[in-house]
Amino acid sequence: MAKKVIVIGAGFAGLSTASCLAQAGYDVTILEKNPVPGGRARAFEEQGFVFDMGPSWYWMPDVFEQYFARFGRQPSDYYHLVRLDPSYQIYFGKDDRMEVPAGVEALQRLFEKYEPGSGRQLKKFLAEAEYKYRVGMQEFVQKPGHSIFEFADLRVLTSLFRLQMFQSMSAHVRKLFRHKQLIQLLEFPVLFLGATPQKTPALYSLMNYADMALGTWYPMGGMHEIIKGMVALAEELGVKVELGQEVKQIYVPNGHATKVITQDREYEADVVIGGADYHHVEQQLLPPQSRRYDERYWQKRVMAPSSLLFYLGVDRRLKGLQHHNLFFDEDFERHAHEIYEDPQWPSKPLFYVCAPSVTDPNVAPEGCENLFVLVPLAPGLEDTDELRERYYDIVMERLEKLTGQSIRSHVIYKRSFAHRDFERDYHAFKGNAYGLANTLLQTAFLKPKLRSNKVSNLFYAGQLTTPGPGVPPSLISGQVVATEVQKSYPL
Repeated sequence: MAKKVIVIGAGFAGLSTASCLAQAGYDVTILEKNPVPGGRARAFEEQGFVFDMGPSWYWMPDVFEQYFARFGRQPSDYYHLVRLDPSYQIYFGKDDRMEVPAGVEALQRLFEKYEPGSGRQLKKFLAEAEYKYRVGMQEFVQKPGHSIFEFADLRVLTSLFRLQMFQSMSAHVRKLFRHKQLIQLLEFPVLFLGATPQKTPALYSLMNYADMALGTWYPMGGMHEIIKGMVALAEELGVKVELGQEVKQIYVPNGHATKVITQDREYEADVVIGGADYHHVEQQLLPPQSRRYDERYWQKRVMAPSSLLFYLGVDRRLKGLQHHNLFFDEDFERHAHEIYEDPQWPSKPLFYVCAPSVTDPNVAPEGCENLFVLVPLAPGLEDTDELRERYYDIVMERLEKLTGQSIRSHVIYKRSFAHRDFERDYHAFKGNAYGLANTLLQTAFLKPKLRSNKVSNLFYAGQLTTPGPGVPPSLISGQVVATEVQKSYPL
């Protein structure tokens, strides 16, 4: 009889693990607390507007292609991708915006316009970033991170220096570029990794390669189309997806999990995968003697940011917006400091606006605009309706001023989402939005382990373990965990 696997959580990592194990012949059931699958990548519809609730950037298309190829499929079997051009734009001030074009040659021309000679430097920077991307994706992210010895072969050790694990992103960028706005363009992808550019390893310039060389894409219909495709694939493979089943307890007699208990059912298990928030699974669902880490350990972890989100339906088309828009008209370093070094609600926040209706007419009624507004915040902050409204006014006032139009008076639908919602909907530790920060001391084998050492058949997948935060890493995490399960519990 096939071994029974229970996966907690129907996000990217949980769906990835489940499909890989079902393909290998395991009997897999996913238990999802919410009424729809997707975790942070849920979607909802109101008044004809279709809002993606979480991830909005489609980077690293090769990761998605490799995932679907495991099953003899391709992304186009489930959703239609378009490449965005410009990839995104950055507002540095009124009448001062940078449209970031698709394609390296066009980017070199853009760089030259800001800083003569920097086009050549960009080529050098991206060549190094490509090396990091290739080695990182082939050598590092596929490793389970059990111990340092996984990284001990000569090829990996010699590449450690070329990967610039011990130099900061900030120092690396400033060696090659001087123009402030080019520096901000290159540093922005690491803003969501969980540390300032001064404390993020230069390894993560691989994100710039993903951004600039591989491109920014969009699945028509929204990011939730990926989840729909993954659920359809999982069910084709025989995975049972049980929605509205919040796990309350993992029953662990004698160091081996035998049951997963929800509010109204018990599920027998040979293997359990925690695809939900690692801290929650360990600290709330397991008895104390079965926890690998104590609460002190978790309190010392450096978390990636939380976010204040606004989902807005606007009854007119807006000018001056692309699909992705970054508003860097205030001090980048000050906001980063107020997220990572001195956690507080930011004095003058940077923010991001996604307007998918610029690309996709199906996510808003005709003549309307769909806006997703995000302010990155420190995790663990007080979150009140009054603070949300205050920041809504701050952000919208600047958005109106910088784009030169009235917006607030045209908002016909508005919903906010922040720390307490992340905690309620996803049991997110400290209300984080992205997972564990990618600092040097929380990289690779230094992350929380993907396998419990107290419960023999319990594994973890997702953004609080290997390889880290983000949609592509979560997809990869599920595949790595599935491989580990097959090694330990072969059929």
